[in-house]
Amino acid sequence: MEKFKSYINQSKIELDKVIFPTKAQIRNSFVMVLIVVTAISLFLALVDVIMSFTISKIV
Repeated sequence: MEKFKSYINQSKIELDKVIFPTKAQIRNSFVMVLIVVTAISLFLALVDVIMSFTISKIV
């Protein structure tokens, strides 16, 4: 039981050391991820259209 209490205390100490992101940092990261995902999606859609057009002209 003493080991368990020690584990809990050590866990609390380690959690106090953690630096959690601010709301602004989370928002900025979300916007960046959204922009990158959108850009990659548009690029893949463009590649798909080009490949479909090319293959339809060949076949």
